[in-house]
Amino acid sequence: MATTLNPYINFRDSAREAGEFYHSVFGGELTVSTFGEFHASEDPAEADKVMHSQLTNPNGLIFMIADTPNSMEYTPGNNISVSLSGEDETELTGYWEGLSDGATVAQPLTEAPWGDKFGMLVDKFGINWLVNIAGKK
Repeated sequence: MATTLNPYINFRDSAREAGEFYHSVFGGELTVSTFGEFHASEDPAEADKVMHSQLTNPNGLIFMIADTPNSMEYTPGNNISVSLSGEDETELTGYWEGLSDGATVAQPLTEAPWGDKFGMLVDKFGINWLVNIAGKK
């Protein structure tokens, strides 16, 4: 099996909602495990929180999502961006359109100086996304 690199995004109390949203955008299979299922927290308020969730789509996209336990510090920030890039304009434009729902678009998906289509947005969960569609060679 090849080594893969995929983002793991933490939330505070909204991992399930975020996972369902990303599933609606990317399709594929979403698995969700709670703290309660694995007896991973002694805090009864965390029983239904997402301990681990993974979204895998047929095109090979994989990312993971979890709720940060109440006992751990959670500081959302702009120190991470998730980048989608490739040549399939239809696929990537569809992802862009899905992610745009409720998002703040920093750079519309348009032709970039380097000849590709490129866009940047912050989705409704505060995650930075970059989409780059390879231009004609």
